[in-house]
Amino acid sequence: MRAVAFSAHGTPDVLEPIELPIPEPGPGEVRVRVRAAGVQPFDTALRQGLSFGFPVTFPQVLGNEFAGTVDAVGEGVTEFAPGDGVLGWQLLSCYAEYTVAPVAQVVAKPEGMPWEVAGVLSASGQTASTALEELKVARGETVLVHAAAGGVGTFAVQIARDLGATVIGTASPGNHDHLRSLGAVPVSYGEGLVERVREVAPQGVDAALDAAGAEALRASIQVVGDRARIGTLVAFDLVEETGVRAIRSQRSRERLEELVALHERGGLQVPLAGVFDLSDAAGAHRLSETGHLRGKVVITVKPTA
Repeated sequence: MRAVAFSAHGTPDVLEPIELPIPEPGPGEVRVRVRAAGVQPFDTALRQGLSFGFPVTFPQVLGNEFAGTVDAVGEGVTEFAPGDGVLGWQLLSCYAEYTVAPVAQVVAKPEGMPWEVAGVLSASGQTASTALEELKVARGETVLVHAAAGGVGTFAVQIARDLGATVIGTASPGNHDHLRSLGAVPVSYGEGLVERVREVAPQGVDAALDAAGAEALRASIQVVGDRARIGTLVAFDLVEETGVRAIRSQRSRERLEELVALHERGGLQVPLAGVFDLSDAAGAHRLSETGHLRGKVVITVKPTA
């Protein structure tokens, strides 16, 4: 099968096409013919040389979320059959024509959901869901989401709105109309952020999610009274000093099914910042690394004869 991998750390140019054996599903697993795979900051960081404690074996395939068609099932699998459309997650294996995943990491794809959308729900969507759950965001509250137009932020805004919360989202001015379309009150980054947040939320802010970094995290501390209700996805080095929460995704089949259901009832838009063919995975990484994107970057894998 075709795949994309890297054999040395470096720029996106180290990504190269390779041929690998088609994997076989074991007991309780399905093999999926991949149609789309999301691009995560984790992917680009691992390629650059940040290990996060994960062993890298060259040549290393990337990608940890996918959508595609079940191609084969392992022993004991009754939930899915060849031909079923699915989406799910599997670590470091999705920039390829085929991946194998346990059924506990796979859910059915609605017929009308585009492959590109299905391919980017599992990672950022579940991270956003995890964060709002840990921060105990509830109906009638006000939540501040930093980097609200990005991958996780876009999901967080909409999930929080579905929970009944008022959402303030930080973003560059060019993304303010986009945030309004998602139901958020937009504010700009930079000097004066705390004052701008207080102006639009005179009643106060109950919780905050930082997907931007130190400046956003410190601003959150000034507007949220309870630091246990401030979470960061990026500034882990400041967690001990500030007393805020480090948020790490807690993925589950049930959580992913909830995201699919939210999309199906019209409560979850999934904007795509860029769509790239598997042969241009390097281009997908370059775009991902520019930052300040609106939504998700996805790699598509076209069927071959």
